[in-house]
Amino acid sequence: MEPNEALAAQSRRSFLAKTAAVAGGTIFFGSQTYAARRLPVPLAGPRAALEDDQPIRIAIIGTGGMGTGHCDAFTTINAEGRAKVHLVAIADPWKANLDKAYEVCTKKQPGVEVKKYADYREMLKRDDIHGVLIASPEHWHSQHAIDVIKSGKDVYLEKPMTLRLEHALALREVVQANPEIMFQVGTQKMRLPKYLEAKKLIADGIIGKPTMSQTSYCRNSKDGEWNYYHVDPNWKAGVDVDWDMWLGPAGKHPFDPYVLNRWRRYRNFSTGIVGDLLVHEITPMLMAIDQGWPTRVVAVGGHLVDKAMENHDTVNLTIEFEKEHTMIVAGATNNEVGLETLIRGNKANIYLNQRHCVVRPERHYVDEIEARTIECPDIGDDQDQHRVGWLESIRSRQRPASNIDLGTKVMVIVDLATRSMWDGHAYSFDPATMTAKRI
Repeated sequence: MEPNEALAAQSRRSFLAKTAAVAGGTIFFGSQTYAARRLPVPLAGPRAALEDDQPIRIAIIGTGGMGTGHCDAFTTINAEGRAKVHLVAIADPWKANLDKAYEVCTKKQPGVEVKKYADYREMLKRDDIHGVLIASPEHWHSQHAIDVIKSGKDVYLEKPMTLRLEHALALREVVQANPEIMFQVGTQKMRLPKYLEAKKLIADGIIGKPTMSQTSYCRNSKDGEWNYYHVDPNWKAGVDVDWDMWLGPAGKHPFDPYVLNRWRRYRNFSTGIVGDLLVHEITPMLMAIDQGWPTRVVAVGGHLVDKAMENHDTVNLTIEFEKEHTMIVAGATNNEVGLETLIRGNKANIYLNQRHCVVRPERHYVDEIEARTIECPDIGDDQDQHRVGWLESIRSRQRPASNIDLGTKVMVIVDLATRSMWDGHAYSFDPATMTAKRI
């Protein structure tokens, strides 16, 4: 038994107790919760000037595996001449991660000064930074994004957009109140041409009424998902990491090195498969089908193989939408065989498992609709394209692809599915009032 397992069990019992306390009641999010806290929606400060021939100056909050990967990617993008960008500042309360990222940034950017910050708030005081990429743990996402917006800087916010729906709706208010800020959610696959082609086909009525879609993210490992992140039981709060700063909005929690580096396994800090993996598949599908807001979510989850992980190792979601569409989503970290990525219509179906977009008519419509394959170009690393797309938005001031409304719709699914898995009930969402309730 790892030292964190007793904490995990205690945390799960606490969550279930809290869930039981709101049984049958309405859960209010967004503007009502935000107003109840008496927090005014902040307005962005002045943006740093950016000349046409000037490199875009960016910073990164969170220099773990993903954050350091972004450091490597952006410095490579600049070195290869795909965009003019300098990574000038990084922030993280964990010194070892900060130092590793600093080494990457300085080695690959000779002549560019890079500053390290243990407290991101000090970094945001600078007036020479154009955009900030946020790759912190999920429980920090909304607060970091709001603070970056307040400082007048553009935002690339790693997925999932937030940890909870309440945070997503509060962040949405701030983004909407500051339209001059370029805000992009860092969801992979959003730049893949096949989803854009599927969106056109559906909008043109080629498949008839889009009735149902399905997607998945399934993978497997012998040692348990996210256990590949190294843990040193001798790490100490106040020595290796500023634990209070790392926790931030999560509140007080005993120091645990397993939570520190494997936080995706724990319910208080992550939604596990749903928020970390499935969002990559759900987001481009939502963009393609364009069926409005999710209105009802029911999900089941299990601990079938990885009994030590607090979050589920198998999940199945069913989502209903405003425009009478149903989406089925599967996820697993104990088996790598997923569902075929598919959009069904009453006249034809769109198959998206490969790089291309394949249309096949239903039997009764073979004389009306031609089977076809729309060949899509190989764009290389789609995540890199997403990074470059954000830089282009910073320079052109044109809206990025993965925007706040799409990110919020995804968070309706993520949060309500997570609640459903833990308490066994379906949840509904009302887009008119931005409220959710257990049903």
